[in-house]
Amino acid sequence: MLSYVLRRLAFIPLTILGILFINFAIVQVAPGGPVEYVLLNLKASAVDAAGHLTAGRGQDMHQASSGPVGDPGSVYRGAQGLDPTFIKDLERQFGFDKPTHERFLIMVKNYLTFDLGKSYYRDTGVLSLVFEKLPVSISLGLWSTLIIYMVSVPLGIAKVIHDGSRFDVAASSIIIT
Repeated sequence: MLSYVLRRLAFIPLTILGILFINFAIVQVAPGGPVEYVLLNLKASAVDAAGHLTAGRGQDMHQASSGPVGDPGSVYRGAQGLDPTFIKDLERQFGFDKPTHERFLIMVKNYLTFDLGKSYYRDTGVLSLVFEKLPVSISLGLWSTLIIYMVSVPLGIAKVIHDGSRFDVAASSIIIT
């Protein structure tokens, strides 16, 4: 029995690493990452009196361009009309200029040190956002657990008492589906 428990405990780090890898892979292939979010916000920002697109900080995107404007081969939907070097700077800022395996290792290291980083969408620390919503999450978890036990324990007792009856078959059918 002890060897079984030790084997199961040995697989915990591998399971967590597998979950992290799958999560990382999904985030990498999903559209609408932080760079695209910033680009779309820039495209939606107010147009100044001269009719130029501004970056929200008063910087004229057309004047900031030192090269050809608008990369038609860009992977980002909001990149049309923006300087490709600006897009590269955004990728560098968010760390997307690094190879995939390096980004994964950085993510794992940060998770181990409880550095969840800064939210791309809320401009604040992720850990503070987690702590902000933790009371509500704990409350929902406790209430749902209480409701589950209040339903399942009496149902289980009734199924044992009426074993093989129509009630038992109907309850089993409902539970399975």
